Amino acid sequence: MVEDPRRAIPRTDRLMEHPQLIAASRSLGRSVVLGLVRAAQDRARRGEISAAEVVDAVLEAAGSQRASSLTPVLNATGVIIHTNLGRAPLSEPARQALADAAGYVDVELDLPSGARSRRGAAARAALLARCRHADDALIVNNGAAALLLAATALGGGPAAVTDGHHHCSHGGIVISRGEFIEIGAGFRLSDLITAAGTQLREVGTTNRTHPEDYAQALAAGAGCVLKIHPSNFALTGFTASVATGELAALCREYAVPLIVDVGSGLLEADPVLPDEPSIDAALAAGADAVIASGDKLLGGPQAGLILGAGETIARLARHPLARAVRADKLTLAAIEATLRAGASPVHAMLHADLAELRRRTDALAAQVGGTVVAHDGRVGGGGGTGVPLPGWALALPESFAAVLRTGETAVLPRVHDGSCLIDLRCIPSDHDRALADAITAAGHRLGNGR
Repeated sequence: MVEDPRRAIPRTDRLMEHPQLIAASRSLGRSVVLGLVRAAQDRARRGEISAAEVVDAVLEAAGSQRASSLTPVLNATGVIIHTNLGRAPLSEPARQALADAAGYVDVELDLPSGARSRRGAAARAALLARCRHADDALIVNNGAAALLLAATALGGGPAAVTDGHHHCSHGGIVISRGEFIEIGAGFRLSDLITAAGTQLREVGTTNRTHPEDYAQALAAGAGCVLKIHPSNFALTGFTASVATGELAALCREYAVPLIVDVGSGLLEADPVLPDEPSIDAALAAGADAVIASGDKLLGGPQAGLILGAGETIARLARHPLARAVRADKLTLAAIEATLRAGASPVHAMLHADLAELRRRTDALAAQVGGTVVAHDGRVGGGGGTGVPLPGWALALPESFAAVLRTGETAVLPRVHDGSCLIDLRCIPSDHDRALADAITAAGHRLGNGR
């Protein structure tokens, strides 16, 4: 009588006791590893592999498995803040802070006294240390949340005025028609504001808005004025807008707060981006609240930053919506570490040394072939609209693009004019070897022998 070979398939409990699978269970989760074990056993029952191969099959599957389905990608597009790739890559201090904050941390606890403390106090302090014109700050979960909170809390009507200033009792947000922004995926900031029930009071035209346009709306009564930086487009020609300082003076006259959304989170002026508004400049010009994203030019995690006058920030913090949009402990930890570290990968990429980029690109070409061509990178994420970042790229046949995206090491190149372009600006130099290996492997898959 021939014994059924399926009886030799290793038992589940024995497989789960394998040292490597015990370690894998700690990093991936027991249920994930258990699923890999059962999948290998099923393959053996179907005769796809032998019983003796089950252990190796499980170990191989566990070795290639990640705790998350998100795939690490080498960004070879030259676009620094790439929305489809999660925007800003975090600095090493921020990554370490995330790991430290994954367990129990004193996010709302004063350890010496044992009493409850203000949430995210250290992250707030780090932000204020970098923004000298801000009295206070609030950190929420993203830029849209910051705008929603500010519009809801400040757009309903200001406090009563009794010192001779104009009275404003009707509420609503005054905004220039030239600043009605639509960003990616059809998301319109005006829709976000009105979704909370706040009235939008449009002034001016698409191309020209004057101080008197704002003054007329303020005289009729308004809750606040919102100025939005048109970060993802530019108007040229017969245009006019009101500078933040002039608008701030007008808002003070009518005793209403001025909210300025600078978008990309540039803390202070950068000569590489001469037309990009900074948080510091908006505050210095008199804005009561400045809104920015944390995961763009600041180089931190997804977050919404609100900085400004103490009374204004306190008003936002007291609003019930503040609880719904507050930042979690991981965001607070990463923001604090980003701010305290000072430098970030985004800053390094923005100020990349052109000679070094050329040297690295030439070295890559020497290893894998292709042609070195001039190539302009971009800021991305709505920042530095139209500003080229001169550099270099390795040009390969367009057929490489799809193969690189799906390789063991995923690489996202730029496809342009029939070429697959590899720009090293956004790839750390210690990944050059992995990039070269990925290109070589892609060449072999395409049958080019590289």
